[in-house]
Amino acid sequence: MSSTRTVTTIGLEGSANKLGIGIVRHTYDAKDLDPWDPNNPAEPKNVDVLANVRDTYNPPPGQGFLPRDTAAHHRDHIIRLIKLAFSDAKLTHKDLDAVAFTQGPGMGAPLSTVAMVARTISQLWGLPLIGVNHCIGHIEMGRAITGANNPVVLYVSGGNTQVIAYSRQKYRIFGETLDIAIGNCLDRFARVIMLPNDPSPGYNIEQYAKRGKKLADLPYTVKGMDVSFSGMLSFVEQLAKNDSSKRTKKQKTRNNNSSSSSSSKNAGEASIDQSSQEKEPEYTAEDLCFSLQETMFAMLVETTERAMAHIGASEVLIVGGVGCNLRLQEMMGDMAKQRGGKVFATDERFCIDNGIMIAHAGALSFATGFKTPIDKSRITQRFRTDQVHVAWRT
Repeated sequence: MSSTRTVTTIGLEGSANKLGIGIVRHTYDAKDLDPWDPNNPAEPKNVDVLANVRDTYNPPPGQGFLPRDTAAHHRDHIIRLIKLAFSDAKLTHKDLDAVAFTQGPGMGAPLSTVAMVARTISQLWGLPLIGVNHCIGHIEMGRAITGANNPVVLYVSGGNTQVIAYSRQKYRIFGETLDIAIGNCLDRFARVIMLPNDPSPGYNIEQYAKRGKKLADLPYTVKGMDVSFSGMLSFVEQLAKNDSSKRTKKQKTRNNNSSSSSSSKNAGEASIDQSSQEKEPEYTAEDLCFSLQETMFAMLVETTERAMAHIGASEVLIVGGVGCNLRLQEMMGDMAKQRGGKVFATDERFCIDNGIMIAHAGALSFATGFKTPIDKSRITQRFRTDQVHVAWRT
């Protein structure tokens, strides 16, 4: 009898504009699973990423992604990605133990599209179905990749902004956004200044911010452990529109001066004098991106530090798509270093929505004996992090 046991799972993620398919293999000591002891849960000895493929729906600059268009993208590409994942992993469906899918939270139409495919292949292949909370997938993938032990988790993405800590088989939410998520705030501002959606609006804002020199005084809204971004977004949007208007007027004045170059010297001097009195734009687009990042990230560092102090943690794990931002990692790292702590983060393979995090969380759930019956597999757009029983942790 083998001393080890493996669990191999395919994961389907499609809660927003990223469609991801991943295959993971967990290796356990056989004694930890046969039988499973809920009073003494065990995590896998090894986590092997066998496949992690993704395709992103990118609308034109200035536009967001609509649920119906995103769902259509997922329908068009999901079978191709499943085949590609099996090819990368050098496996077939006969090597799998379970099918995991994102049950929520997220956008309704894309979630439903991917869930339907998951139910279908689960029944076709005779495999158990595992519904996964998207947020839990991010956290557990972050823990597995970085080796963080028991960190305060900062979860920052297009749809979520939460400060989280683990206690008694639940991920407890210490603080969160009161309105829009940080990623949504970045995406919406990117549309205002017409930044492209490829590779992502947040990435393009990060590149602009590196060239920013002036820090605008933006609303800083922290209420206890919670944050608010909607007022800041409205304020910075107005700054961008005002400065854009000033640039347009200045360009028109220059064009008028150029067209009247054959006029008298006195008239030309008058035009030049008028042009010199036009107000320069107060902030460039780069300045506004810089200001937006610095203010939002400072708010997150403040609330995360407060959570660390409350539970006595020395580690911070940043997960979610916005967690790829190097400036956020730098600011959080400075804070943690002052406290004698450390920051953990992943690269874009794992921080951006992906199928492997769903496969990983699904495999953890499956090892505990958890399964999702077909009649309980309906997606939900409001599936909170603290609703999940984390049976695989002590």
